[in-house]
Amino acid sequence: MVWQNFLIFAAAFLAGGINGIAGGGSFILFPALLFVGIPPIPANATNAIALLPGTLASAGAYHREIGSNRRTLIQICVLGAIGGIIGAVLLLRTPSDDFLKILPYLLLTATLAFAFSKNMSNWVEQHQAQFARFKVFRTVLITILQLIVAVYGGFFGGGMGILFLASFALMGMTNINQMNGYKTILTSCINAVIIIPFVNAGVILWQEAAIAAIGAIIGGYMSAYYAQKIAPVLVKRFVIAIGSAMTLYFFVKSWL
Repeated sequence: MVWQNFLIFAAAFLAGGINGIAGGGSFILFPALLFVGIPPIPANATNAIALLPGTLASAGAYHREIGSNRRTLIQICVLGAIGGIIGAVLLLRTPSDDFLKILPYLLLTATLAFAFSKNMSNWVEQHQAQFARFKVFRTVLITILQLIVAVYGGFFGGGMGILFLASFALMGMTNINQMNGYKTILTSCINAVIIIPFVNAGVILWQEAAIAAIGAIIGGYMSAYYAQKIAPVLVKRFVIAIGSAMTLYFFVKSWL
């Protein structure tokens, strides 16, 4: 039991640090929770709750960037909350065996989104003018896209921040700090509201979540110091390697 708690703390510490530098901490903590024997659905729920304090702390750092357009922020947070609840309910109604079969595809989606995040942003930026010509169509498309990403976030969560950044670019945002602020608050909102169905279903392992939350907070705090000393590209490559390994592992496991 001691070694399991230590592993969870260490994985959360690393996840918090990675989130503070490049993002993708779920690729570290979620597999660690599975490794210590936690079933996939409780592991997913516990992972989301454990990393919430870190994202909330990050959200506070962006208050100046998002203060100029709170109406838009409220609208996307409401949409995100609705989608997050739907995704969490879908997760709770999905049998563990079925979730394990879906998991490799979720990890693959998250890994590809993380790996090609810059390409996605560049593509969206290049096509912003084309989308701007069809204002009503663009609004409907973005709303549907953000709702789908929110549902995905409530169901699994890995990579949703990157997908939200792409949707913000489609909205016409160009200030990366503002986009990151919106992303952080939106993902925090989703992780906060999905606590309700998770608590109601009793799938959160609070002891493990508390240990992981402490580790993530310390790791996130320390990353603020080391963020300027470690090249983000190296962290990103490390996260992609972990995500790829986990994806391959669960694909092989689902086939056997």
